[in-house]
Amino acid sequence: MQQAVYTTWLKQMTEVFAHKALLHDGWADNVRLTVSAGRITGISHDATADSADCVAGVLIPGICNAHSHAFQRALAGRTEERSPAGQDSFWTWRQRMYELAGGIDAPLLAAIAEQAYAEMLESGYTSVAEFHYLHRDRGNHESDAMFAALLTAAERSGIRMTYVPVLYERAGFDAPAPAGKQKLFALDAGSFLAHQARAGERRTELVNIAIGAHSLHAVSENSLRRVVEVASKTDVPLHLHIAEQQREVDQCMAANGRRPVRWLLENFDVDAHWCLVHATHMDVEETQELARSGAVVCLCPSTEANLGDGLFPLHDFLRHGGRIAIGSDSHVSINPFEELRWLEYGQRLASQSRNVAALQEAHVGRELYSRALDGGAQASGQTVSGIQVGALADLVALYDDDPMLVGHDDESLLDALVFSGYRLPIDRVMVHGDWRVIDGDHVERTATRAGFAAALVRLGVAK
Repeated sequence: MQQAVYTTWLKQMTEVFAHKALLHDGWADNVRLTVSAGRITGISHDATADSADCVAGVLIPGICNAHSHAFQRALAGRTEERSPAGQDSFWTWRQRMYELAGGIDAPLLAAIAEQAYAEMLESGYTSVAEFHYLHRDRGNHESDAMFAALLTAAERSGIRMTYVPVLYERAGFDAPAPAGKQKLFALDAGSFLAHQARAGERRTELVNIAIGAHSLHAVSENSLRRVVEVASKTDVPLHLHIAEQQREVDQCMAANGRRPVRWLLENFDVDAHWCLVHATHMDVEETQELARSGAVVCLCPSTEANLGDGLFPLHDFLRHGGRIAIGSDSHVSINPFEELRWLEYGQRLASQSRNVAALQEAHVGRELYSRALDGGAQASGQTVSGIQVGALADLVALYDDDPMLVGHDDESLLDALVFSGYRLPIDRVMVHGDWRVIDGDHVERTATRAGFAAALVRLGVAK
């Protein structure tokens, strides 16, 4: 069957049969799902495959990439040479990121983001929370064009997106005005809130709208209160970078007399609406109190390792009821299973022990995936997660005869996915009832790659 015809046929399918499926309440064999209007409307157990069914070997729910800076996909692998001073850090990397941002306009952003989103889908992410602060183009023009570019990329790739417009109004705790390339991020609070309100008018079944503040050092307390008020009134997630670097902790102590997380907890009612990104540098009391708040912390292990951020206190946080999501952040890696693997591996290296995150389940792969699934849903504003009636039809089909999975049972199958660093055994990926990945490849892979390559040439980073 020709690819175009095959793709159309699959898109029209409303019945998916799986030899094994990870349902909301656990693994089940021989399951048929009925999909209608982008949601799972029926689940049959102990079923047999009909001739019209789309058959999957193993079916798992797709998860949310809860922290993305899509434009930084163009920077991956381009900052790994030693600087002349030989003292490389997050702050030297940030200068390279500023240089990249200064060359991007809306068409370039659309092409770069589409590539990132297609790669997310091919790796098993079915949704993304796009933490967006690049509000101006390279001509320093403020408009909604950059937001529109992200909408275009999400629509073309087929990924589900939670757009998180981010307020960035100052360069540091001492409140200097943004200078140089930082001006591309800057909006005053009034202009930002107007933009967020306009974005809210573009909400669809596949696009949710949240709100964010870049960090405590990039917004004033009064402005952050205005952002929190909007999040509360409109009942949307609120995302915020916090305590990513020790330097940020030191600056917050100098300006506010408190560590970042401590200051936030003392001055705001942090609850389940909040998604705090990184929260790497916390003391014991901050860790335990944040865990009890109901907020979700989005961890980005591949980026945090790449930037030399440090290690999050995972075991203590989870032990006190903490909730986590994962994100690919700067996109040095786009692979949810690798993020979970390195989340656990970092803890093993620090503690010189194994299976650190297995607090509720005997198998750490199952526990990490379940936590990331629920935490990602919370961070993106979804009230129902997993494969159950009423949930979004965002599904990942795996080859059950792939060497990575052969011989694994219900208990160890997710361990194999998380801790076997081989090529992912992804067959197909569905978003909102639409197959966007077939035979492991995004349905628009050729065009998307060509657009990305052309964008890199325009940026001057490729020939």
